[in-house]
Amino acid sequence: MAVSALPRTMEALTRRATMLRDSLHKSQGNTDGMVAILGSFDHRLSALEAAMRPTQVRTHAIRMAHENIDKTLKAGEAILSQFDLTRRAEATILRGPHEDLESYLEAVDILKGISRFFSSNKNFRSSEGILNHVNGLLAKSSLKIEEEFKQLMSTYSKPIEPDRLFDCLPKSLRPSKDDTEPGNDNQSDHPSKGLETAVYRTPTLVPPRILPLMNDIAQQLVQAGNQQSCYKIYRESRGSALELSLRKLGVEKLSKDDVQKMQWEALEAKIGNWIHFMRIAVKLLLAGERKICDQIFEGVNFNKDQCFAEMATNSVVTLLSFGDAVAKSKRSPEKLFVLLDMYEVMRELQSEIEVVFEGKACSEMREAALGLTKRLAQTAQETFADFEEAVEKDASKTIVQDGTVHPLTSYVINYVKFLFDYQSTLKLLFQEFETGSETESQLAVVTMRIMQALQNNLDGKSKQYKDPALTHLFLMNNVHYMVRSVRRSEAKDILGDDWIQRHRRIVQQNANQYKRVAWAKVLQALSVQGAPGSTGSSTPADLNSSGVSRAVVKERFKAFNTQFEELHAKQSLWIVPDQELRESLRLAIAEVLLPAYRSFIKRFGNLVGSGKNPLKYIRYSPELVDKLLGEFFEGQQYGEPKHQHRL
Repeated sequence: MAVSALPRTMEALTRRATMLRDSLHKSQGNTDGMVAILGSFDHRLSALEAAMRPTQVRTHAIRMAHENIDKTLKAGEAILSQFDLTRRAEATILRGPHEDLESYLEAVDILKGISRFFSSNKNFRSSEGILNHVNGLLAKSSLKIEEEFKQLMSTYSKPIEPDRLFDCLPKSLRPSKDDTEPGNDNQSDHPSKGLETAVYRTPTLVPPRILPLMNDIAQQLVQAGNQQSCYKIYRESRGSALELSLRKLGVEKLSKDDVQKMQWEALEAKIGNWIHFMRIAVKLLLAGERKICDQIFEGVNFNKDQCFAEMATNSVVTLLSFGDAVAKSKRSPEKLFVLLDMYEVMRELQSEIEVVFEGKACSEMREAALGLTKRLAQTAQETFADFEEAVEKDASKTIVQDGTVHPLTSYVINYVKFLFDYQSTLKLLFQEFETGSETESQLAVVTMRIMQALQNNLDGKSKQYKDPALTHLFLMNNVHYMVRSVRRSEAKDILGDDWIQRHRRIVQQNANQYKRVAWAKVLQALSVQGAPGSTGSSTPADLNSSGVSRAVVKERFKAFNTQFEELHAKQSLWIVPDQELRESLRLAIAEVLLPAYRSFIKRFGNLVGSGKNPLKYIRYSPELVDKLLGEFFEGQQYGEPKHQHRL
């Protein structure tokens, strides 16, 4: 069965193979037909491309021609635009900058742009001609701008009136209506305290609306290569305005010889003015000028510091030269305080000077100001030392006949009291020389030395008196004046309680010595110790219970009267100026004299009171003596005391 089925299977396979072969032949035929068709298309496309190539070439050429035409038209428009701009800018340049400076400067910028345009497009046929024309216009504009800068600077560089400057000062420094200079408005003797926080208002030296125009012109001049002209115009205009402003204020140039020849009162007034002028110059005028300089030359390739320094040189030299002349003039004690004032104002202005004269180009200005500060400090310190020496060596022969406070004492004490108004300044002064010790202790040491020098001098002057009592009264008065003045001033805190107590003891010692020396003979007259008793000629009636004779008592009363009258006549002309000290001294005398006098009268008055003329011996009652003591030390001439005694 399997064998019989095999033929059928083979037959089926044969049929399928025949069908497959027929299909393959048919597919190959289709493929060959498609290849033939595609080959025909390729041939046709090649022919079409060959036919279109001339058209493409012509189209590209046309497109390039259009692009060239567009470029040419645009270039032409740009050139025509530049010509139009040139024409309009030229009209503005020819009119000049005076009518409309801003438009003029815009026209200059336009011409510079045109010049750059043709310089970068030199292949244009007309480039060279238009460039020459534009550059010629720019040269003209540069000259006109320079003239305009000079005109603007001249117009707005007028000196500022003193009243406008005074209005910019703090109220404490403004002059009163009756004064013409600052600082004369009944201020304290040392008005600079607290001025560090005072408000100064910088004056308007040039209208703010003008400064941007000046800045634009300065930029144009520098860009055009006219830097030196710009610098010269600014320096001369602003420098002249600054000098004239100071001159109107009262600043004058004085040499060392001029200063040396001046009377002290005149020099003192000029120094006071100089201190105010320095504040006005630095804080107002120079600060304002620096602000103007920075605004005019902002963004300009220009050494503005050098320009400012040279503009201000003459004015600064004039101001500093006066201070320098004072610092180098002959030293004298009265100059110390004005030197300290000058030193103080230079220290006060130091920070402003650093700001106003910033930069390397202004270093000479800063150094000159700092040099003056140091010279003033040095001269003040030397004057300080001179004063101490002058006090000790004062050889004036003036004797105060009444024993009152010597002029030297009041002068020195007032001097020392004034010094304490300058405590902060003196501390800075001591720091200048870096002595290494505390400045406050230095001030105490210097003050003590001056006071000791005064005391040494007074000791010498006291020896000129022939009357030892007046010697001690003189020393008592003067040392008491020193102590009282110190106790009532800031010197108390510096010198200390020990100094005060020590010198109070000196006052008391001299008071005691005065009493001992002046009243010794009077008190001796009231003493009967060592007096002879009754003599051979004496009767019992001539003796009292103490065994003292009437003759001795009479002599003692007469001696008392004579001595007391001499003291009254002389010492009523003497003076103890301090009321408390005067009363204290009178009381001390009365406490010794009156009990002794009363006791003497009580013991011996009966020996002379019963005689023919008792007032001849007992001229003064104790009450009258007490009253007459009240006339002592008043510095007045009194007549001979009236005898008012009644037994």
